[in-house]
Amino acid sequence: MPNIRHDPRAPTRAQTLTAGARIDAHRHDEHQIVYAGSGVLAVTTAHGTWFAPGTRALWVPAGAVHAHRAHGHLALHTVGLPADDNPLGLDTPTVLVVSPLLRELILAYTRDPEDPGPERARLLAVLRDQLRASPQQPLRLPTATDPRLAAVCALVHEDPADPRTLAALGAATGTGERTLSRLFRTEFGMTYPQWRTQSRLYHALRMLAEDLPVTTVAHRCGWSTASAFIDVFRRSFGHTPGAHQRRGRPAAGNGPQTPGPGPDTPAIVP
Repeated sequence: MPNIRHDPRAPTRAQTLTAGARIDAHRHDEHQIVYAGSGVLAVTTAHGTWFAPGTRALWVPAGAVHAHRAHGHLALHTVGLPADDNPLGLDTPTVLVVSPLLRELILAYTRDPEDPGPERARLLAVLRDQLRASPQQPLRLPTATDPRLAAVCALVHEDPADPRTLAALGAATGTGERTLSRLFRTEFGMTYPQWRTQSRLYHALRMLAEDLPVTTVAHRCGWSTASAFIDVFRRSFGHTPGAHQRRGRPAAGNGPQTPGPGPDTPAIVP
């Protein structure tokens, strides 16, 4: 990630990003909670891409270099916490399950970040308690360091519906199946089918954020039937793709507004 920007403070705010907008690579001296009230958020580091729909949030620890990308109309909410305030005890980016209560706390806390009143301190105290109780979920696409593994991953990312087996992908890239299988386990800690499912879910979230029909998304991402896709999606996120699309659409006129340029406003590149 070249041209890494250093923003000492991790801002607390709400803003709107258009589909495809990016926030360039940067780091903070503070921790940050990143939540998408609508749309899908992807956060990329040197180690991989974490992705979260509206029922998930991302924990970004202090010092972690990261970049954001919006899929769909993104209502972005961020909460900054001091470096010595780590209620989760995590030192790597992590996806967290967002309960209805935690969602409302994040929305309320980012609504008026300049409010110095005692209500905000109480909101933050409850928010921190809810963070501690939030289950972690490994929604991450790790970045391959071995060029042989990277070549196979690139083929699958290019076409999530590619039906080829690991042996066939290895033949196409000049690497044996056993070697690739070992690399998936040693580098990613998962099997090829497990990684492929994560990759397909990532692409599915991106396509759903663009309001593509569920059946179209299922076939473009490699599921043989829409019902098979719906089953995997429900087990991964707790609701169907259709429900995900409905809850991801912002209410007209109620979305947060993008703030004007300021010292804590990341550069947004369309």
